Amino acid sequence: MAVTLKVEESLPTAFPTIVGTIAEPHTGFFNSVWQRLEAWIAHRWGERTTVFTVEGPGAWTPPLSPTLITVAEVWTEALDWQSVSLSPTPFGGCDLEEVGPYRFTATVGSTDAPPPAVAEAFRRLAGYMETASSSGAGALVKSEEIEEIGRVEYGSPNASARAMQYSGAADLLRPWRQLGVS
Repeated sequence: MAVTLKVEESLPTAFPTIVGTIAEPHTGFFNSVWQRLEAWIAHRWGERTTVFTVEGPGAWTPPLSPTLITVAEVWTEALDWQSVSLSPTPFGGCDLEEVGPYRFTATVGSTDAPPPAVAEAFRRLAGYMETASSSGAGALVKSEEIEEIGRVEYGSPNASARAMQYSGAADLLRPWRQLGVS
């Protein structure tokens, strides 16, 4: 089985816009929320260039979706990258016949609007992050200054680190999580 050694993923020119989130958002905040969501899932919205370095032999499927491979190359004995044609696998990947390494340049991401569950996960995470930052999450505070809302303690470093779980976004994103794919 082939193994993905490295993924070099650029940022898209623009992330999708989700309406109904916070008042007066700024682009940097929205981008950081999208990056946090994308770190949790294997699906991408907003096209970007991505380079995968893979070691064979065996079947390989890109770990991010949707992926359109534009260039496939293999490292040769001449110590350079050479274009290669590969056979497809029934699972949408490539059959790597040699050890390689291989380098795949691809366009990753969809230009379609995210499904309603992803949009809702974005809204929840954005709202949580806005609330946590305005209440000083991650700041060092005395225990009597911590405002407890449910099980979440704003002012605790855990509040920021566990934002995906505490906001409820993680549960909504399970169908796009693709664990165990190399």
